[in-house]
Amino acid sequence: MFLRAGAGMQPTERALALAGPIGEALQQIRGALAPDRSFDPATARRRVTIAATDYGDLVLVPELTRLLRAEAPGIDLAVRPLTDATVALAKLERGELDALIGGHLPETPRCVRHRLFEERFVCIRDAARAKRTERLSLDDYATLPHALFSAAGGDGLPSVIDALLARHGLKRRLAVTLAHVVAVPFAVAGTDLIATLSERVARRFTHLAEIAVVMPPIEIPAFAIDLIHTSRAAQDPALRWFLDAVDRCAGHLRH
Repeated sequence: MFLRAGAGMQPTERALALAGPIGEALQQIRGALAPDRSFDPATARRRVTIAATDYGDLVLVPELTRLLRAEAPGIDLAVRPLTDATVALAKLERGELDALIGGHLPETPRCVRHRLFEERFVCIRDAARAKRTERLSLDDYATLPHALFSAAGGDGLPSVIDALLARHGLKRRLAVTLAHVVAVPFAVAGTDLIATLSERVARRFTHLAEIAVVMPPIEIPAFAIDLIHTSRAAQDPALRWFLDAVDRCAGHLRH
């Protein structure tokens, strides 16, 4: 790490390369151990800006909003849409956002990633049609017309689901593609359509739309819901408290 130079020591290129990351890590540890400077969520005034996917909006943000109103009514929350993860990460690093919440977010060595919980996929069908069959067969799944949520506005192909079907020599038909996940259950209700959604989102609509949740006939890999932030949070008592609040909300959803 160091080479002797005259009467002193000279850092090597390796030491210089490590200086930045180690310094940042030490700063984060000092911030975590430092007192919160009398931060009191009940009286604090602050605005926190995050970006969340549609999933985060529907599943985590309502729970988080209730917690903020109960414990920190002076903390205002602004939620921006998270449609382009690369753009959102750049805004996070520039300090325009305080955190990102969602699934399928890219890896980045410059930010801190915290796993909140895992989510699995289920299918939804019109409630009346779902009662006619006890289970969904693989042939039914491939034959029935599908409704698809695609935030990017494309047809969503190819996907993991299509790759799984291809292994069985099957292919599904995407009859309806929708830009907002909240529209999917209402498009399925009263029709022969089927849709594959994350379970916690799907179950939120069983009492709002005439749909039923059924398990898919193939094993679709689960995905993670993550909270991403920068190391700046270690020096910000209010932001540290907020991130802990997000984790507490996620804890309720893990059970």
